[in-house]
Amino acid sequence: MATKKYLELQELSDADLANEITTTEGQYKNLKFDHAIKGLDNPMVLKEIRKDISRLKTESRRRELANLSDDQKAKRSKIVARRK
Repeated sequence: MATKKYLELQELSDADLANEITTTEGQYKNLKFDHAIKGLDNPMVLKEIRKDISRLKTESRRRELANLSDDQKAKRSKIVARRK
């Protein structure tokens, strides 16, 4: 079953998704800096934001792979096969 956050990410456009990634990464950097300087009340917020960034980047990569042409997919399959 898909989570609520995942379903929300699917509704975003590509531009909104890219904007959300940069915004969330900036927020993470600021919180990490604040935590190093004075500490946070709830340091688990850092973990949640890292997970959110991962979700965003995963959705972005999924869309990127879905938009590949057949030739690019075939080339990608050969590269993956060579790694094994």
